[in-house]
Amino acid sequence: MTSRTLRNIVLIWLAWSIILIGYMQLVQLRYAPDRPDYALSWTGQETTRNSQNGKIYLNDPFFNTQVSWDSEFYLSIATFGYDDPAVRVLEGNEGEAYSMNYAFFPFYPMLMKVVRLPFTLFGLTPIAASTLAGVIVSLVGTLAGIIALYDIVREELGEDGGIRTLFYMLIFPTSMFFAVIYTEGLFVGLAFGSLALMRRKQWVWAAVLAALATWTRSIGGALVVPLLISWALAYRDSTDRRGLWIRLPLMFLPVIAYGLWRLQYGTAFDFVEDIWFGNKLLDIDTTLQAWGEFLERAQEFPETAVTSAMQVIAIALALLSCLLTFRRYPQIAVFGLIAIVIPFTAGYTSINSTIRYMIVVPTLWIMLGRWGRNPVFDRAWTLVSILLLAMQAFLFSYDFWVA
Repeated sequence: MTSRTLRNIVLIWLAWSIILIGYMQLVQLRYAPDRPDYALSWTGQETTRNSQNGKIYLNDPFFNTQVSWDSEFYLSIATFGYDDPAVRVLEGNEGEAYSMNYAFFPFYPMLMKVVRLPFTLFGLTPIAASTLAGVIVSLVGTLAGIIALYDIVREELGEDGGIRTLFYMLIFPTSMFFAVIYTEGLFVGLAFGSLALMRRKQWVWAAVLAALATWTRSIGGALVVPLLISWALAYRDSTDRRGLWIRLPLMFLPVIAYGLWRLQYGTAFDFVEDIWFGNKLLDIDTTLQAWGEFLERAQEFPETAVTSAMQVIAIALALLSCLLTFRRYPQIAVFGLIAIVIPFTAGYTSINSTIRYMIVVPTLWIMLGRWGRNPVFDRAWTLVSILLLAMQAFLFSYDFWVA
């Protein structure tokens, strides 16, 4: 990558960050949505004017447009810790009790806790300092992610195609999650960085980033699969296999990282996920039931119809991308497929947030980057993406459900 290309990528990222966050601030000065939001069966109760009352981490005025829903828990962990008394505690039938914070992985709030330290010296409130730190971590992670994505596609699509590919990622309808208090920005930086390093056969750093991605989101553990595929392909083509055998244990770092996390947080995580979120691995029956109810509701509520259509289209595009890119990018396609299947089959979560989960599927951007060589597709996709992103960012800034 030339210095000119890197400069252009950084400037595109900087312009995107300023424009997107500025838009989310500006839009609240001009108009507001009609409450409540009936996109899902439960959102009507959670999007009234008083729904955020009592949630101190969602009410601080500083950068409040970048904070909603799960942001509460990341801010709580970064500001106070997992056992924050300001966050709801769930109790079981046998007397066990855990904070809802335990449903969320530690690496993102850990970085927020470090980055926020100097801001507390400048007079920001504790919550404001955590908010600013979280936005910075998300944005820097996103920058690392688009640089890695460019590195992955540069050989096939060239400089212009690489820039186009990362731009499509930045303007996707749910790309505002890369600039708010959510883990998507940091995760793509770590996961895409790991995948790019695998292609360069830089095993140590690829494995380390995969382990950190695992501590950011559980799906990061799936990076063990592309690591092993990359190692196997290198072993097949290598004449010096002794060095590869020495590096083989590194390929399991994501599994080790997941195991260490389970030792510390696993019991509490399972408890909160089961009691509150109802998520289970490969829960096909519940997933089918949830989608049946979701699509039936879409016939009555236009908000649900729009939400379901966007979810279905995003899933279809992501699945198609895995198939179309498998031959050239087998490791990345396999990871993308796992990153689709696991959240999609988790039960009711699949109807809530699937379109957000799709933005960490790297093959989606590779496929769109290929299609963008057609000037008609390029202009059409850019237009529809930006318009839908504006809608979604507006809704998120008012705490409506978008993913």
